[in-house]
Amino acid sequence: MVYFLTGIVSYLCGSIPFSFILPKLKNIDIRTVGSGNVGGTNALRAAGARIGLLCMILDALKVFIPVLIFSILYHGDKNIEGITSISAVLGHDFSIFLKFRGGKGVASTTGVYFALFPISGAIFLLVWFVTTVITKYVSLASILALYVGAVFAYLRGPDTATLFIILATLSTLRHSENIRSLLKGTERKTYIFRIQGKGRN
Repeated sequence: MVYFLTGIVSYLCGSIPFSFILPKLKNIDIRTVGSGNVGGTNALRAAGARIGLLCMILDALKVFIPVLIFSILYHGDKNIEGITSISAVLGHDFSIFLKFRGGKGVASTTGVYFALFPISGAIFLLVWFVTTVITKYVSLASILALYVGAVFAYLRGPDTATLFIILATLSTLRHSENIRSLLKGTERKTYIFRIQGKGRN
């Protein structure tokens, strides 16, 4: 029963669609612009840097908070950590409030990283930023950074690393269209230092 309840609570927290709500305040339906993805990157391009970054932060926090709280309450129980982490990220990817549409799980997975092993979270941010600046491909940077962060999680233990690899793989599957575009050379580039005010799609 505990596993079920913590999973449900985490899923509902993860389902809060900040990347839909905040752009909507500017009369932008994130589902109908850009890639149509309900995530921070599309919000960044469609609604501008401030809203986009805020979406990313809130998407991470909505997962970070329940995962951290349940990990503390249940004394680092690995089953609880796994259930709450996966449930919260699935909530973001398949939000009950958006008819099971959602994002690709990058910011939300980063929330798990910071909750359970902040070193992996910091490594993610560093790899993501450097790769995005160099390649201009947010999707490539996100996938690479998630796996690098997962490898560093072995410092906490194999259970945590395995969980992080599962989450990174889930996000990779959500990026299947981006991967195809990367292989074709048609993936959209993002110049993060040029995004201000209302972004371009």
